[in-house]
Amino acid sequence: MTDAASAPAETRPHQPPADTNAEQTTLGFDATKFKIIVIGVLAALAGLMSGLDIGVIAGALEPFAKQYNVSTFAQEWVVSAMMAGAAVGAMSAGWLSYELGRKRSLFLGASIFVIGSLGCALSWSTASMIGFRAVMGIAIGISAFTSPLYLSEIASEESRGAMVSTYQLMVTVGIFIAFLSDTYFSYSNNWRWMFGVAAIPAALFLVGVMFLPYSPRWLIIRGRHKEAREVLLELRNDPLEAAREIKAIRAQLEVKQNGFALARTNPNFRRSLALGVMLQAMQQLAGINIIMYYAPNILASAHFDATARMWCTAIIGLVNMLATFIAVGLVDKWGRKPILYTGFTVMSLGMLALGLLLHHGMTDPSSQLFAVFLLLLFCTGFAMSAGPLMWVLCSEIQPLQGRDLGMSVSTLTNWVTNMLVGASFLTLMNTFGTAGTFWLFAALNAGFILLTYLFVPETKGMSLDTIEQRLMSGTKLRKLGR
Repeated sequence: MTDAASAPAETRPHQPPADTNAEQTTLGFDATKFKIIVIGVLAALAGLMSGLDIGVIAGALEPFAKQYNVSTFAQEWVVSAMMAGAAVGAMSAGWLSYELGRKRSLFLGASIFVIGSLGCALSWSTASMIGFRAVMGIAIGISAFTSPLYLSEIASEESRGAMVSTYQLMVTVGIFIAFLSDTYFSYSNNWRWMFGVAAIPAALFLVGVMFLPYSPRWLIIRGRHKEAREVLLELRNDPLEAAREIKAIRAQLEVKQNGFALARTNPNFRRSLALGVMLQAMQQLAGINIIMYYAPNILASAHFDATARMWCTAIIGLVNMLATFIAVGLVDKWGRKPILYTGFTVMSLGMLALGLLLHHGMTDPSSQLFAVFLLLLFCTGFAMSAGPLMWVLCSEIQPLQGRDLGMSVSTLTNWVTNMLVGASFLTLMNTFGTAGTFWLFAALNAGFILLTYLFVPETKGMSLDTIEQRLMSGTKLRKLGR
């Protein structure tokens, strides 16, 4: 093991000034930890853009459809065009994050989002709305790939789960802000301002990205070793820890990215690719986005009036945001699998009960309130489990040589599945009825409990190196971790 005294000149950590620790003690807090939290929150604001885009359409769809007499099929594509664009963005994100770097890719995504949201606000037809929604999606696809990747590369092993979960937390914050904005503008049916307001946080994120450090891993990839050492010294309390991390990164990077060739020749890598695809499909088929995109439509089936629908939707967004704190707090303590078991169970029971309630009909206030409770219960189950944890797991299970390809395929799967759900939900409700549609999603969530047991590893506290070694040695997927 290399220590500070024996490290080569280019890797030897710079010793901090003698009064650094004293200054931190005087201030009464860990300045390094606080700095990492600030950087993590800034980077995770990419999730805020995704949440804004998910949330805004719930309120804007109905008044836009009325103004332009949009058919049910076209409404589904106004919703799902964003996911189609996100799939394109996800496919290009691996190359962009490698060539431009994680920081510049986040900046690019935020810039495109501002253009797309303003374009939606100024849309003059259904076609123009679909086009600008796709532009917003490209931005989201880039950011959804890059932000978790960046967060996993600046976080320490013991905080990696919470840091990556912060991205999903920001998604829920964005959804809640969008729902509040939708509710405010619903009184005037001003769907243009619903989209326009979304550009403001994205513009602020643009400014915040400028203050982020470059990823140490990306700097070393580009041969900028001195800058990487300086960044890690800022992010780690112990110079020896920073030196060890630089050494580990260099050793990992000796293995060149060659995901396509690895996928052709190595069945173990194909297993991790398949697991990443399964995890992201499970997240989207759990049904959260039918709530996020179509909450007012669902509440209309429960005979809520227009004002009550919007306020209930805002409450759903608030609970979705608050429940994500459960995952952030427990993911590195309780573990990934126990949280997933709990979440899928809650979601399955919530969907089953809501389907039964809708099947028997709701005419009195008590049954309507119970329906809202079940929606809140479902959102809690998702936000504390599958929402953030699938991103955490996908960032952990891919081997270094195929990591870029693995993350790209996982992110692409997320958006393609998201698009299919968004583009089919209204049709499913018209075909099978609202109750039957919810029973379908209840059955899917019950099945995901079994898939979690059979294939998902418990990666809490495991180094990425150890997970990769076990994967490549042929260890069963669910036994890759502890």
